[in-house]
Amino acid sequence: MDRSVPVDTVDIRTYFDENRKRVDGLLDQYLPSEDTEPKTLHAAMRYSVMAGGKRLRPILTLATYEYCGGSYADDDKIGKVMAALEMVHTYSLIHDDLPCMDDDDLRRGIPTCHKEFGEAVAVLAGDALHDIAFGLIAETGRAEVVTELALAIGTQGMLGGQMADIEAEGHEISRAEIVNIHRRKTAALLRCSVRVGAILAGAKETTLEDLTDYGEKIGLAFQIIDDVLDIEGDQKLLGKKVGADSKRLKATYPAVVGIEQARSDAAELIEQAVAVVDNDTGSMLKEIALFIGRRDN
Repeated sequence: MDRSVPVDTVDIRTYFDENRKRVDGLLDQYLPSEDTEPKTLHAAMRYSVMAGGKRLRPILTLATYEYCGGSYADDDKIGKVMAALEMVHTYSLIHDDLPCMDDDDLRRGIPTCHKEFGEAVAVLAGDALHDIAFGLIAETGRAEVVTELALAIGTQGMLGGQMADIEAEGHEISRAEIVNIHRRKTAALLRCSVRVGAILAGAKETTLEDLTDYGEKIGLAFQIIDDVLDIEGDQKLLGKKVGADSKRLKATYPAVVGIEQARSDAAELIEQAVAVVDNDTGSMLKEIALFIGRRDN
C-alpha cells in the first residue's frame, strides 16, 4: 500500500485487501520455487502457504509497525518478518491437520496438505516452513525478534498450548484451564505478531506493554470466536468442516461456559482491546480488533 495515503483514511477492507496482496508477494519471493529440488516438498509448501487466508498475523505486524511510526518503504526487515510469521502460522496448520492431531480433510476450502501430498511430505513441509521462517527472522539482525517468535511458538506458547489441548480432550476442564490453553495455543502467536511490529519500530516500553495487552485480548477473542464458529459457522465460509471439535471431544470455550457467555466474553475482550488503541494513530489496530470480533470465517 502507498504509505503516502494516511492509514486512518483507509478502511479495513481496503487495508486487508491491499496488504494481503503484499504478503502474497513476499511469500512468493521467499519460498523456493516448485522447480527447485526437492520439487515435491517445495510444491507442498507452496500449496499450503499460497492457498489464501486472512494473512492476519503479518498484517497485524505491519499495522503495529505503522502505529509505532514505522514505514514499510523505509525498512526491508518488516517484510521478512511478515513473511516469516505467515510461514510459521501455515506450518502450525499443516501439522495441526495431521491424522495424529486433528485429522482434518479441508483447510481454506481445499484438501489439507497431507491429503494432497501424504503425511510424510506434510510433516516435512511444516518443518521446512519453520526453518525458512527463522532464517528470514535471523536476517533482520534483531536477536530480540528471534527470541519473541521462539517463545511464542515454544513449550510456553503454541506448542505448549497444543499439548494442553490434546491432554484436555474428553475431560471436563475449568474456564481458567481453557483460557490457559487458548492463551498459549492461539493468542501467543497473535500477541507476538503485535510485539515484533512494535519492537522493529523502536516503540517505548510503555507502548510495548499496552500493545502486548492488546495482542493478548484479540488473540483470546479470536480463538473463542473460532470455537463458536465450529458450532454454528458456515462450512463454505470457513473453508473447513464444522462440528469437528465436538466430535473429537475437544476442550472448547463454549463447552465450558456456554455459547451465549462465550459470545459475550469475546465481545468484552474486543471492547477492551479497542480501548487500548482507540486514538487517531491507532485507528487501524482498532479496526482490526473490530474485524476479529465480527468475523465469520
